[in-house]
Amino acid sequence: DVEDLKSYSKSQGASEADSLSHWDISFWSERLRESKYDINEEELRPYFSFSKVMDGLFNLAKILFGIDIEAADGLAPVWNKDVRFYCVKDSAGSPIAYFYFDPYSRPSEKREGAWMDEVVSRSRVLSHNGTTARLPVAHMVCNQTPPVGDKPSLMTFREVETVFHEFGHALQHMLTKQDEGLVAGIRGVEWDAVELPSQFMENWCYHRDTLMSIAKHYQTGESIPEEVYLKLLAARTFRAGSLSLRQIRFASLDLELHTKYIPDGPESVYDVDQRVSRKTQVIPPLPEDRFLCGFNHIFAGGYAAGYYSYKWAEVLSADAFSAFEDAGLEDSKAVKETGHKFRETVLALGGGKAPLEVFVEFRGREPSPEALLRHNGLLPVTA
Repeated sequence: DVEDLKSYSKSQGASEADSLSHWDISFWSERLRESKYDINEEELRPYFSFSKVMDGLFNLAKILFGIDIEAADGLAPVWNKDVRFYCVKDSAGSPIAYFYFDPYSRPSEKREGAWMDEVVSRSRVLSHNGTTARLPVAHMVCNQTPPVGDKPSLMTFREVETVFHEFGHALQHMLTKQDEGLVAGIRGVEWDAVELPSQFMENWCYHRDTLMSIAKHYQTGESIPEEVYLKLLAARTFRAGSLSLRQIRFASLDLELHTKYIPDGPESVYDVDQRVSRKTQVIPPLPEDRFLCGFNHIFAGGYAAGYYSYKWAEVLSADAFSAFEDAGLEDSKAVKETGHKFRETVLALGGGKAPLEVFVEFRGREPSPEALLRHNGLLPVTA
């Protein structure tokens, strides 16, 4: 990655090309990205209308997990006219879960970002009759641009990824088969595995057939141009090595400080940062680097000794998706069978079983980083 930046900056006549410093990296990375994969997110919006994206997402859920998602507006009270209510049904047509979706931005009353959480969890104890379990209800919240006049809500590709991500969390909450509420759905799932279903669903945004099914121009109905799809695919792996090392630096530093650091010992926290950084960064840190003062995650952010979960969840989700690649993404029967297995393990077992055991039950072995390295373009791709 650094050699790419050096050669590109040299081609642009940069005097610093042979000795790029920390403050040069971001600048030249952005210039290189623009030259290779410049994708204007705003120009892509017309291809991602909200209704088309949701139809495609629900159709994917039907293919993978054998569920039908139907609008159930009016069945439950909502807090805003734009909030939708849906019913999730199994293959026999019986309701198994419900969820609210609040998609549009309302700056005066909603915080930024996107999230999924539970309204109620699946529970036999808290059911009305004590025999059939109470069905789970989820809510998903996003901050997309609302429709204006005759123009529908048009999404950026990042917003499409976000909806797929949050829906992955919702699926784990809704498709659980645990009747004990304390370990149903996302409850009781260890931190380093709770992002598995959400990141797994993001992979489908880059699957050609899935993307082409949702990326239709809202006025003409034309599919997104092939060259744009290829750019999206290529941009996904841009500087993947550097970004991976960045996460490994943060995670290693977090673990080192929370497990081995001795206050008032021979090393200061900054010494530890320097030592870890020298092993994980191509360009050594500056002696006066005080990155730790701004690393809020591991002090005030609740990630103490858990920052590694960002990267580990990527390993799990990529490996899970590779099960579908191994089975054959073009083989509809194999995709359905693998999807059923994913549903019966990762989505069904909740916190009732250790995540590693759940993963082994799905994959037949322990997780391997091979799929993530391959998806990131860091391994040769086999034909």
